[in-house]
Amino acid sequence: MARFNHKYHSSSTKLVFLTSCAGLLGAALIADFLWTSSYSSAGSAYLSVASNWALEKSGIIAVPNATAKTDDKREDVKGRKERTPERFLSATFADLPAPELQWEEMPPAPVPRLDGASIQIKNLLYVFAGYRTLDYVHSHVDIYNFTSNTWGGRFDMPKEMGHSHLGVVTDGRYIYVVSGQYGPQCRGPTSHTFVLDTETKKWRSMPPLPAPRYSPATQLWRGRLHVMGGSKENRHTPGLEHWSIAVKDGKVLEKQWRTEVPIPRGGPHRACVVANDKLFIIGGQEGDFMAKPGSPIFKCSRRHEVVYGDVYMLDDEMKWKVLPPMPKPNSHIECAWVIVNNSIIITGGTTEKHPVNKRMILVGEVFQFHLDSQTWSVIGKLPFRVKTALAGFWDGWLYFTSGQRDRGPDNPQPRKVIGDMWRTKLSL
Repeated sequence: MARFNHKYHSSSTKLVFLTSCAGLLGAALIADFLWTSSYSSAGSAYLSVASNWALEKSGIIAVPNATAKTDDKREDVKGRKERTPERFLSATFADLPAPELQWEEMPPAPVPRLDGASIQIKNLLYVFAGYRTLDYVHSHVDIYNFTSNTWGGRFDMPKEMGHSHLGVVTDGRYIYVVSGQYGPQCRGPTSHTFVLDTETKKWRSMPPLPAPRYSPATQLWRGRLHVMGGSKENRHTPGLEHWSIAVKDGKVLEKQWRTEVPIPRGGPHRACVVANDKLFIIGGQEGDFMAKPGSPIFKCSRRHEVVYGDVYMLDDEMKWKVLPPMPKPNSHIECAWVIVNNSIIITGGTTEKHPVNKRMILVGEVFQFHLDSQTWSVIGKLPFRVKTALAGFWDGWLYFTSGQRDRGPDNPQPRKVIGDMWRTKLSL
């Protein structure tokens, strides 16, 4: 028994000793872990705050890495493995903060159209041409009545007229239609010009431009029809040329176009506005898709594009003045503007391409340019991002229709060509 007690006591002592050592070792490990965690958490918190501050100051935002195809439910496994959780991108590619607007959906246009054109005369919005798909273009005009909120009065365009990327402007009765792309895909521009009498629905041809232009900036100013910029015959090379011709009541008063002071920066898809007897050129881009070499159908092939937010004004001395740029680079806005309460309102567009996947990024903001102060503000959001929207304003309502909308709230890339019509009440 005594021997048994001795063994038991010896074993017990060893067990206590080992347990104590293990306890001390565990306590040390736990303390070390807690200290490390505490230091790591504090360091991470500090780095997070510092990084956020630095990013805020530098205009950089963190966004998900959008490399997967969102229009395919099956995600690419290899791409998913190679993706990083997020990338830091310029704030240019994100939606700008803006108040929410209450949008109301109206009767859609008879056909969807992309890169069409529009002109408002009183309570009527004339909507021209445009792509339905890359392989099909429209060659007619639809009319929307803002008073009855109905579509009607469809009629055809001349067979020689361009089918997209037109330059259009009105004097209140006559609509002047200049140049544009003839045919689907990425065919080249035409030099043909026409005038429409909206009361008789009859067309007349006018002297052709000195050279074909794709999506030129077009306006009536001081008795002359001005045509500027756009892209040259290959659709890609920016044109700086500026021509004008005297017109009155739908008739051309001169035999040929006159050369004017070139614009500071060429390119297509820009807004061209006359307000307070000044001529404004807003936004646009340099470069565009071109026809694939040797393609019998002129299949579109991507080329490098630079989108900008430059604003220029032609003054009394026929000199271009540089004004404050848009809040973000913006293109595809040639018919997306209206004039309201001494300001220019612009809806949607496209901004610089995504720097990683090079996809086009659509714009979902509504911008206001104050003509008195020559300053910009963001006054609201569209119901979705959209490019080449066709805008109108009537009885306090801002309308837009057609264009190409985004893939969803979290994906600003273009997808569906639409004919939707929306409106919101503006209180400026």
